[in-house]
Amino acid sequence: MKQKNLGIVVSDFHKEIAEEMLAAAKIAAQQNGFNVVEVKKVIGVFDIPLPLKKMLSKKSVDAAIVLGAVVQGETAHDEVVAFVAAEKISRLSLDYNKPVGFGISGPRMTIGQAGARAKEFSSRAVEAARRMLK
Repeated sequence: MKQKNLGIVVSDFHKEIAEEMLAAAKIAAQQNGFNVVEVKKVIGVFDIPLPLKKMLSKKSVDAAIVLGAVVQGETAHDEVVAFVAAEKISRLSLDYNKPVGFGISGPRMTIGQAGARAKEFSSRAVEAARRMLK
């Protein structure tokens, strides 16, 4: 595959996990023939759709990935955030006809589970974007 340009939007609400996810995604991007052209950090997963939309609208971006961890708290807030974000993100992929690899873990997950899944979710999001470009 000819090298393609990848954008990354990452939620850094859980900073240590986000940094691990971003580092793993950058390694996976290189291994999958991507040039990372833009990284945008947002506070929470719910905040991902707007910067993703701006990123996908650029001709210089061939594909994108989204990264983050939605951890369970005392209410169902994690479920609302995860489901709304997933719907908006998939809609943007279809609207712009560009692949978006989904590297967001959760809902109903502990912080420990999120940390354990960080690298895997990031790498698989990059691989998903590459496969969708074929």
